[in-house]
Amino acid sequence: MKMRRTLLLAAITLTAILAVTTAFTRKSSAVSRGEEQWRSKVSPDLMAQIDSGSVSARLRMPDSESTPDQNDGDMVDVIIQAAGPVSKEHKDAVRAIGGKIKRVAGVINGFAARVPASAIAELCNREDLTFISPDRPVAVMGHLENTTGAAQIRSFVSGTTLNGANIGIAVLDSGVDNTHHSLTYNGITRISIQVRASGFRDAYDYGGHGTHVAAVAAGTNHVGPNLYTGIAPGAKILDVKVLDRDGHGYSSDIIAGINWCVTNRTAYNIKVINLSLGAPAIDSYKNDPVCKAVRAATDVGIVVVVAAGNDGKNGSGKKLYGGIHSPGIEPSAITVGAANTFGTDGRSDDVVTSYSSRGPTRGSYRNSLGQRVYDNLIKPDLVAPGNKIISAEAFDCDLAREHPEMDANAYETNSYHYVMYMSGTSVAAPVVSGAAALLLQANPSLTPSLVKAILMYTAQPLSGFNTLEQGAGMLNIDGAVRLARIVKNPVTNLANGQVMLTSSMPSPQSSIAGGSFPWGQGVITDYAFLYGSNLMTYYQGMYARGVLLSDSTYYSAGALLKNLNYVTSGVLLSDGVLLSDGTMLSAGSLVYNGSGVLLADGVLLSDGVLLADGTMTSDGVLLSEGTISADSMGFIISGDPGPCMAQKPDYTTQ
Repeated sequence: MKMRRTLLLAAITLTAILAVTTAFTRKSSAVSRGEEQWRSKVSPDLMAQIDSGSVSARLRMPDSESTPDQNDGDMVDVIIQAAGPVSKEHKDAVRAIGGKIKRVAGVINGFAARVPASAIAELCNREDLTFISPDRPVAVMGHLENTTGAAQIRSFVSGTTLNGANIGIAVLDSGVDNTHHSLTYNGITRISIQVRASGFRDAYDYGGHGTHVAAVAAGTNHVGPNLYTGIAPGAKILDVKVLDRDGHGYSSDIIAGINWCVTNRTAYNIKVINLSLGAPAIDSYKNDPVCKAVRAATDVGIVVVVAAGNDGKNGSGKKLYGGIHSPGIEPSAITVGAANTFGTDGRSDDVVTSYSSRGPTRGSYRNSLGQRVYDNLIKPDLVAPGNKIISAEAFDCDLAREHPEMDANAYETNSYHYVMYMSGTSVAAPVVSGAAALLLQANPSLTPSLVKAILMYTAQPLSGFNTLEQGAGMLNIDGAVRLARIVKNPVTNLANGQVMLTSSMPSPQSSIAGGSFPWGQGVITDYAFLYGSNLMTYYQGMYARGVLLSDSTYYSAGALLKNLNYVTSGVLLSDGVLLSDGTMLSAGSLVYNGSGVLLADGVLLSDGVLLADGTMTSDGVLLSEGTISADSMGFIISGDPGPCMAQKPDYTTQ
């Protein structure tokens, strides 16, 4: 009876959490049809500022070389998206209203500009301009080898050390310390180039976040031999600085960084972009300019890995759903949550951290009737170690000076070897970026969608956590590499339904650090997931470049169906969410047409799940719009409590 009650409560909880509300209609009878049309092309936060008359121009970052114009009045910094490539007519239209073009972002058919808020309606009435949003602030948000299985697959490919060799990982962050011995030593460096995607003086990491992230992805074993090695120590790091020393930047900076990567992808063999940063998700991924830049990068063959965010609980420590950050809401991105390994290589004690952002995604848009429609996609895609991880500390960086509790140098005196603790989904993301580099070294023909599918298919579901908390489960590099290396090369020559593997399917389980566990064998789409061995035995059309995994499913007349152009008939489709004990919750499927069940206002369920800070609003908001909790920075100072990755002596003398 007690077991039945527990399962019932779990079912009620997830049914409420996953219910997609067709947006509550808030259209006022006083708003004309024409006005409603132009307002639908403006992001809700910008629209709110315009309506309230509280528009204020933002300032550039402290270490930026540029400064805002004086006496801006009602000028506001925005990102304007066009219906096609940016033309002279678009620029002239902005100048005609007294605006200023700041820079063009061809990767999204858009441009950053400073315009009078009072003239935004005039711009929106142009058919060749599709959406205007604020240039929003964006913030950062040894053991790793063993617990992920990276160490044991180094020699899987005959005659080759599997370490990500020659794969370019672009780290879009606060810069990188190019003198740290985890990344540069004895004339050999992992850093291919350092570029400034915005108006920074240089690409050095004065804050410390970017160096830590880069070393997690691709740090060598020189510092503390075999103790603090990154996941892909042979990969090349592209240091693309988009954040200031405080870990702050703007959407236009991130877009500029992605644009640089797309433009220079061939010259530097950029195969992976790491985005350990994010901003509150306001716009739907369909309109969000940073999401569009991410999509453009994946369309040309770059795997984009994004931190989910650190808003998994409210100020009282209760679970919070709906806190996935942008651009983690983008379907093509690999969105990564954080797991706590408690510093052990074995995986039986691994859990999702309390702060890791949970789905569903809550970006939204207004339809032609003026209704607010929420994306409500299942995210994150998977989780990876991200609690109290030791990695490189940039020389004299702000983080280490301002937070001595992050210090991990009990045995170290060489400043070029300094390391520090850091926690958050921004630390988990580069673990997955390193894993993607290993898969692409093992099989260079893998597409971004296939890399994502393999990582999810081989992930380990963690007991006690649902899909909105862990996605497909805990990263399993051992299983992912074993599968990737037997995929036909080139895989892109295959058609939907053709045999994809060069040998028989490996046993769907892995053994790491003395413990064995099964693979989840599932691939998440937008609102459900596919499962079964046919996903990997046969090529699926959804793996093609420029195609999303989510293109394989769609809704018709309220039913979730498979698109047989992109997935074979033998693949199984779940219209629900898989619980950690294997129970299928069919009533909790994420349905686009709005069916579902909501709990009464302010109900706090017995398992500690809090919806919308204690209030279920009329439009079904899970995480209150426009709110962000105090732990929303790109990293967590102390992480979750408990044992963690231990400091160890470094016997290296140089």
